[in-house]
Amino acid sequence: MLLRRHHHHPPSSTVIKSASCHSSPTPVPDKQPTTITTTKEDQTQKPKSSKTKTARTLARLINKQPWSPDLESSLSQFSSSLSKTTVLQSLSLIRTSPKALKFFKWSENNGFTHNDQTYYELLEILGRSRNLNAARNLLFSIEKKSGGNVKLQDKFFNSLIRSYGQAGLFQESIKVFTLMKDIGVSPSVVTFNSLLSILLRRGRTTMALKLYDEMQSSRVSPDLYTFNILIRGFCLNSMVDDGFRFFKEMSSFGIEPDVITYNTLIDGLCRDGKIKIAHNLLKGMRKKSSDLNPNVVSYTTLIRGYCEKQSISEALEVFEDMISSGMKPNRITYNTLIQGLCEAKKLDKIKEILEGMVGDGGFFPDTCTFNTLMNAHCSAGKLEEALKVFEKMSELKVQPDSASFSILIRSLCQRGEFERAEELFDEILEKDILLRDDGCVPLVAAYNPIFEYLCEKGKTEKAERVFKQLLKRGTQDPVSFKTLIMGHCKEGTFQSGFDLLVLMLRRDFVPDFETYETLIDGFLKKGESSFAHKALEKMVKSSHHPKTSIFHSILLGLVKDGCAEEAASLLMVMLERRIRQNIHVSTDVLIALFKSGIKDTAFEIVGLLYENGYSIKMEELISFLCQKRKFLEAQELLLFSLEKDQSVDIEFFSKVISGLCKVKHASEAFGLYYELTEKGSQPSLSCLGDLKIALEAEGKSNEAEFVSKKMGRRNQEH
Repeated sequence: MLLRRHHHHPPSSTVIKSASCHSSPTPVPDKQPTTITTTKEDQTQKPKSSKTKTARTLARLINKQPWSPDLESSLSQFSSSLSKTTVLQSLSLIRTSPKALKFFKWSENNGFTHNDQTYYELLEILGRSRNLNAARNLLFSIEKKSGGNVKLQDKFFNSLIRSYGQAGLFQESIKVFTLMKDIGVSPSVVTFNSLLSILLRRGRTTMALKLYDEMQSSRVSPDLYTFNILIRGFCLNSMVDDGFRFFKEMSSFGIEPDVITYNTLIDGLCRDGKIKIAHNLLKGMRKKSSDLNPNVVSYTTLIRGYCEKQSISEALEVFEDMISSGMKPNRITYNTLIQGLCEAKKLDKIKEILEGMVGDGGFFPDTCTFNTLMNAHCSAGKLEEALKVFEKMSELKVQPDSASFSILIRSLCQRGEFERAEELFDEILEKDILLRDDGCVPLVAAYNPIFEYLCEKGKTEKAERVFKQLLKRGTQDPVSFKTLIMGHCKEGTFQSGFDLLVLMLRRDFVPDFETYETLIDGFLKKGESSFAHKALEKMVKSSHHPKTSIFHSILLGLVKDGCAEEAASLLMVMLERRIRQNIHVSTDVLIALFKSGIKDTAFEIVGLLYENGYSIKMEELISFLCQKRKFLEAQELLLFSLEKDQSVDIEFFSKVISGLCKVKHASEAFGLYYELTEKGSQPSLSCLGDLKIALEAEGKSNEAEFVSKKMGRRNQEH
């Protein structure tokens, strides 16, 4: 479904999580202050909202420049006026935790004595910024740093427990909880509440029950927060019966449930499909106490439950009951009901509801309302009606968001009206709709039809601009990646396609075989073998099995483009993967390596080729080396050939031996000659003459005499 819902922000007295533009169609009660960030201990730590002039000046200086001796010099003028209030307020105004930590140390070095409040404030700052190691180190250094004046208290540990929990490190929260008990700091109800909230958010219901038992055995009495946390936690973990058990247990501690408690249970029952029981519970609130009445969250949650069950008449009854009881529906209530009516295809009833709520001045349709209506009309095949709703948004100056456009663009594409769809697409680009933080999180998949159309029409760059905006909003889709990559390939902009492929892999999406093959083929046709090779490497890492012909085409391309090292690397991969070798291409790779002076790799590849049952055109390679006067390399290859009993024409031995003599490497020449004689072969007499002369010139008389005797025997034979 295209619709994604907004998060509205109701008054603090009506704690509610709006899902009215989310995948779930209606609002649900938000969690109670389960992280316990508004306890008495916290309230005592928070500086007043009106900051002192000194604190604002200090924070401004610190925020606008790096920490340095110059900055400390600028701050020194305030060292005599560092009161507790000034330090607390300055800490709260400094934007980064490293600077807050430096200011904390600087104030201490300039005569300020930190107390439990400033230590607590810094712990909170470090925790919020996920600087958890620093927070932990600070906590366990408080007593030492303060000279014993500030004792370790439960509130310090509570702060760290919450910070670890908010970072998703619930095991670390438990370790801190255990450690505080080990060193003799007794957990308070706030401590238990914080940890219970963390465990239940992670679905650790068994651990939460054990912790609750420990809480009671430690003689720490649960409070209203405790039970609201437990009830909500178990309801969210589909354990409504356990939630009810805690609800009944409240009275044994002399604790009366509040509206949040009831709303939590109503939500849990609705999620569990027990709408009638939830409705009875709402009715029972009034009987419980004259001060306890359902609020907008109570009614909205129940309306959502009925809508999800497609029980629209019951949802409308609750809506009417809400109004008759004097409760004013808010935009979440209206959007929830409208969503339910849309899904039940009761569009006429929506019109009636809308006219009624706008007429009494109680509600003005918002973006979510219009998106819901447009989606309903499109789903019913009434595109023109949806477009009229879109025009109405403009008339009423209601800001459309990504969903507003994607609903219509998708429907227009389905109808084949691509030009009208592109006009809306251009408006998205022109107005930077997708880059706005407000509104719903856009869905990439909703734009796939228009992406396909644009790529077909040679407008891939335009499609990619919107796609990149979607990525910035944190939303992605593998189908869109492929559409755009193939679009670039069609237009010949293969580098842009490759960049998208890299982005795709970074997001843990695996491009399919066709995507890789098309990119590689395009790079090779453009003579960009290096990029073809990079694409092949990524293809192999993606667990695809490229055709043998792809390897050979890239290898040949790398050789032609003079990319010797890359060619060698690819050839080795081919050997590892047991991919058939081509003797001509293998020889060309070796020639390229020797030409580039990468002889060690060349010799390694020669050895690997023969080990794997392949061979090379040795005489062609020797001939090339002789032309380039690389006689030492040629000698090593001929020795290898003799060792492997490979047939090489005697002419090449003569050429290499004579060449070695010319470049004054008589010893190497004699070594090759000697190995050749061991195999029963002899080079030409002119070659031996060159060798004898070269050996005598280098004072190697014994070797020269050996050659001379061989020459004599040859002459006698002739």
